[in-house]
Amino acid sequence: MARKPGASLVKARLVIMEPPTEVGGKPGAKMSTVAFQFNPGTLALQKSVEWRRLPARMASSTSLPEFVGSGPRTLSVDVFLDATATHDNSVEQNVEKLMVACVPTKKSIGNKKPASPWVRFEWGTAKSVSFDGVLSSLSVAYSLFDVDGKPLRATCSLSIEEAGVETAGQNPTSGSREARRAHRVVAGDSLPQLAWREYGDPNAWRVIAEANGIDDPMVLTPGAELLLPGASGAEDAEQDSR
Repeated sequence: MARKPGASLVKARLVIMEPPTEVGGKPGAKMSTVAFQFNPGTLALQKSVEWRRLPARMASSTSLPEFVGSGPRTLSVDVFLDATATHDNSVEQNVEKLMVACVPTKKSIGNKKPASPWVRFEWGTAKSVSFDGVLSSLSVAYSLFDVDGKPLRATCSLSIEEAGVETAGQNPTSGSREARRAHRVVAGDSLPQLAWREYGDPNAWRVIAEANGIDDPMVLTPGAELLLPGASGAEDAEQDSR
């Protein structure tokens, strides 16, 4: 697409931020920025929707699907790095920034709530592909090296999974930390998984277990409805267990 006369080329970038300090919070301070030398040629955006169908043995056709929930957006993009003009360490430095986004930050470890940084892809006024998320995968392919073995060219393929939360004040929790909501179990669910999704801490599974009288956190019956206590209830229970 031709550029408008007088318009400057906007470069894409990846902003790396401290993770939220509490469940439902916003990302913290900016840690670093990976500026794209070359804007991506393609962006792949994916979002899943989960439906459940109960088998109907006597029905001549399949049963009506029941909406279970929508999954997070996932953005896949390639970052092309090149230092053939400068022969410096910029390729490795940018790769290291991306690698750091895959491990817990020192601050989160110090707070005893290990979490990797949050990231946001930004490119001008693009909105659908710009959201707070976490790196779900990262692969780096080096394709050119200097005479001393230093990488001069690399393609980094990364996927960003949406990590934002619903706006406070909306149902079913109405923004209250004490509110509870129900979750219908689907195949593959486990209490640690639900605790991580709900509170950001898989060890908080005991809160859900106690609220529903469950003995085995790994065995859940698909179709059963679980009560998920609010965030404050989970925090209180966690403190009591210490």
